[in-house]
Amino acid sequence: MRVLVTGGAGFIGANFVLRTLAERPDVDLTVLDKFTYAANASTLDPVASDIRVVRGDIADASIVDPLVADADLVVNFAAESHNDRSLADPSSFVQTNLVGTYTLLESVRRHDVRLHHISTDEVYGDLDLDDPARFTETTAYNPSSPYSSTKAGSDLLVRAWVRSFGVAATLSNCSNNYGPYQHVEKLIPRQITNVLSGIRPKVYGDGANVRDWIHVHDHNDAVWTVIDRGQLGETYLIGADGEVDNLTVVTSILELMGREADAFDFVTDRPGHDRRYAIDATRLRTELGWTPRFTDFRSGLADTIDWYTAHRDWWAPVKAGVEAVYAATQQTL
Repeated sequence: MRVLVTGGAGFIGANFVLRTLAERPDVDLTVLDKFTYAANASTLDPVASDIRVVRGDIADASIVDPLVADADLVVNFAAESHNDRSLADPSSFVQTNLVGTYTLLESVRRHDVRLHHISTDEVYGDLDLDDPARFTETTAYNPSSPYSSTKAGSDLLVRAWVRSFGVAATLSNCSNNYGPYQHVEKLIPRQITNVLSGIRPKVYGDGANVRDWIHVHDHNDAVWTVIDRGQLGETYLIGADGEVDNLTVVTSILELMGREADAFDFVTDRPGHDRRYAIDATRLRTELGWTPRFTDFRSGLADTIDWYTAHRDWWAPVKAGVEAVYAATQQTL
């Protein structure tokens, strides 16, 4: 199988590439990535001789079309994905998440190539902290940020191309990922690397916001499950029953790293900060037989701490720049 992985140098996409090569050596992989700040070329160094890497924008049809024409499957991880950055400058989110997805869809339509589109639970908006409900495949979209609204739009484009033009596609909406190779602007690696850098961790607002965490390896295993066994035109939600509030995430990191649990600072909440996400992955489990391997969040968090501790050379070069962006953001809130 010839697979084109868009966004394959980013956090989830690069883990998908590494895991696919380890478990499916017969797959021929091409990575297309724009190599924005969120990508790290060194992540793919261990498999550089086993893949083809193309630097380019998924919104550029002249680059996308010949790559799609040479593929049996496109897995679209490419996205601008950081909420804080979307609030500061939404333009790149519109370009990549909407125009880029449109460009891919037209290409897979032209060449009759299968597509799997990766999306997020943030398209559904948020839930009350005391609400027993969780998101399902039939939950109405209610995005609240430029990031989540452009991802919602990209999902709707895929569904429209499936219905209107018969594009062979599946979709998945996943809860918050964590694990190795995640950019240090994100919550978990940022706080881990803060501690390793002698910086006090930060918690937005009151820290009661809840996220449904899933290890990146579980997510990518689920993606292959959908590709292998999912019904074309359908959406599958991917989650591992990992609801944890942000305050607990940060205090757990501090405790696991041998620090006092209160050694952090509260900072001004970001605008429109969703309160709670929660995925009901029943359909994925019952219809397709997928189950997560990483069911103990604290244990997975400990493994992630170990990875960042051992790979300072991977994250240290960008750490100061990330903290400068956050400092500027806090000044404008």
